[in-house]
Amino acid sequence: MELRHLRYFSVLAEELHFGRAARRLSISQPPLSVAIRQLEESVGARLFERNSKEVRLTHAGEALRVSARRLLQQAQEAATEARDVASGSAGRLRIGFVGAMLYRGLPPALRAFQAKHPAVRITLNELNSGVQIAELLHDRLDLGFVHTSRMPPELHHRLLLTEPFVCCLPAGHSLARKRVLAPADLRNQPFVLFSREASPDYHERILSICADAGFLPEVRHEVRHWLAVVSLVSQGMGVALVPQAMRNSALRGAVFRPLDRPVVQSESYGVWRAGPPNVLVERLLQGVADTAAQA
Repeated sequence: MELRHLRYFSVLAEELHFGRAARRLSISQPPLSVAIRQLEESVGARLFERNSKEVRLTHAGEALRVSARRLLQQAQEAATEARDVASGSAGRLRIGFVGAMLYRGLPPALRAFQAKHPAVRITLNELNSGVQIAELLHDRLDLGFVHTSRMPPELHHRLLLTEPFVCCLPAGHSLARKRVLAPADLRNQPFVLFSREASPDYHERILSICADAGFLPEVRHEVRHWLAVVSLVSQGMGVALVPQAMRNSALRGAVFRPLDRPVVQSESYGVWRAGPPNVLVERLLQGVADTAAQA
């Protein structure tokens, strides 16, 4: 059974006349007769009673007419949806993100994207970089925003943002009186550190900043989110090195000071599955990159 057969059948069921139905379908009568006979053979029942005076639907034909109309409508809707998805005017995006992206322009980029694509359904999941990569590989995410460039070959990635690390201190800390800090100023200070398990890249970058300054940090607490790092610092639980964007978290009790020398940078990447281009992914990535550049 083909959609073409159902379309021919549906028109003939409305016209009950082979000549008129053929004209509506822009074909001649013989191909229409052949298509109806093929459909009847496929169904295993006569759908029309024919004689020299009239064409009538059989009981089987009456039953098929309702289903055929529904199937043709569904096929049309499926084709329309496919065209809309291909053009980027509809569809869905399952997005993963690390929490720091909330302070790196992701929310305004999503608002602008949604305003231009109101029929696109967006779902957000806050996940660490490793979990996002696994979810992308299992086709449970369409796009991720991560801290690492270490990717399996099945994934593509794009650098969206680089920014310096800054020192995060409790507001009452003696070092907070300085406008600029050297990494060595943090020697012997209790550290709140981003967990190695949650992001090996960030963990190693912070350790490398300290090692280049000639010390290893005294790690008191390890957490899995940058906002948790800043929150613990704001409550006097230690000091931290955090991406500059975390200054936008505006947590009371935490202050931020730049470092006096270039150090390794904090990096944010967009990551997606290799394969046919997804116009929605491409447009949102560009929106996030543009927002980050403006910031």
